[in-house]
Amino acid sequence: MPKLAAELGPLDVKRLAHPGGKGNAMVAVGGVAGLYMQLTPNGGKTWILRVQVGSKRRDIGLGGFPTVTLAQAREKAREARDRIECGIDPVEERKAAKARLALAQRRGMLFRDAVDKALAAKLDAFRNEKHRDQWRNTLETYAMPELGALPVQEIDTAAVLRVLQPIWNTKTETASRLRGRIEAVLSWATVAGHRSGDNPARWAGNLKELLPAPSKVAVEGNQPALALDDVPAWFADLRKRDGFGARALEFVALTAARSGEVRGATWDEIDLDKGLWIIPAARMKMKREHRVPLSSAAVDLLKGLPRLQANPLVFPAARGGMLSDMTLSATMRRVHEAAVADGGKGYVDRVNKRPAVPHGLRSTFRDWVAERTNFPGDMAEVALAHKVGNAVEASYRRGDMLERRRKMMATWAVFISGSNTADSGIVRIS
Repeated sequence: MPKLAAELGPLDVKRLAHPGGKGNAMVAVGGVAGLYMQLTPNGGKTWILRVQVGSKRRDIGLGGFPTVTLAQAREKAREARDRIECGIDPVEERKAAKARLALAQRRGMLFRDAVDKALAAKLDAFRNEKHRDQWRNTLETYAMPELGALPVQEIDTAAVLRVLQPIWNTKTETASRLRGRIEAVLSWATVAGHRSGDNPARWAGNLKELLPAPSKVAVEGNQPALALDDVPAWFADLRKRDGFGARALEFVALTAARSGEVRGATWDEIDLDKGLWIIPAARMKMKREHRVPLSSAAVDLLKGLPRLQANPLVFPAARGGMLSDMTLSATMRRVHEAAVADGGKGYVDRVNKRPAVPHGLRSTFRDWVAERTNFPGDMAEVALAHKVGNAVEASYRRGDMLERRRKMMATWAVFISGSNTADSGIVRIS
């Protein structure tokens, strides 16, 4: 295991220069064991993660500077180390991904194309446009990153499991529906002559033997949530971490929004001057526009983020697309594991003692409103974009109610940052 070097900052990295002579120079930048900047004699700078994988030493390229920033390089290095700890060789994985892509370009119908054609063939099977959009959005969010570029003939049970396993225990209902939709696409592809053999997404006699039954998983209850007394310490630990994943998770905590709403947020949805984030109906679970008043802490967070050229996303992934749900989950897991390594109990659910997950932050916010403040419960439900009674919902959508929710979110921001003023439900204005 390489020793951790002193952490260099963005300005230090920018100033690094080749010392002269022939050959490339390697400079440890710290923050993640084995992370180096490689300097070439002609002035080039690239990120390298030098790590032991099994019996082999790997030099894994993480991209060039400044296209990949210091924070992004550290995040990519941590993700690579996480995969190595799970028994995955990132170099071999990358080779396999390239091979799959090359194969997809040479032959066969790709899964993403099969989705379009299967949807067209099943047009009369959808009750309404909303159902059709949900069907597609589920596949786009969870299946496309893994299966989209694969020929349908090459998709096997292992590939389907790679899609389902990360969310099977945490988003069981969504995962179960996703499995059925993948099965339907592959069934269409088989009947249309684009693949042959058994359907790898079939449940009976197939995935049923490899995954727990949804009904068994569901009895485990709600998503593990942070205990209220642990929130300030957890938030302080989170703020010490670099990368868009950590900042996105921080924004989830400050806004009590869903992970997908934050990961898909674009700059044109946000008015920093007004402290307002308007999420369009198309991105909301209830398919209704949702207005989120931003606390000063949330606005400051956004103002401190770099904006990537030609990328509208507020929290882009290292390669420019949308952050994965797994990125936020991994960030939260690392915060928990670091706390345990320091001799603490970590950050676990008060009831079931399982490590807290990003979606559980919404439950923590709801508990805080009920137990530590005088804010109305219905107002908290609106803040969470839950469906409430028609009359109540109509009243809370008035402008003055938005400002009342603004006060609530400002008080919540004070609480999670560790101030006792949050316990009274009153924000002090100086």
